[in-house]
Amino acid sequence: MDDEDFEGTLVLEQLAAIGKVDDFFDAIDADDVRRATMLMQEANVDASTIATVIEKMENADGEH
Repeated sequence: MDDEDFEGTLVLEQLAAIGKVDDFFDAIDADDVRRATMLMQEANVDASTIATVIEKMENADGEH
């Protein structure tokens, strides 16, 4: 997944398929990396995409 593609369509589509988009955004807002990771794994998001999302969460440092 390219950084340019990150704006989430793939991740959000997969989360939407299991009805977890709101839960994911709650985890992002709370900087809850563990919960966000679990939700993405539940949605069958691939490991490299999960790593990109986690990196972006950690780099955001409360700036979302």
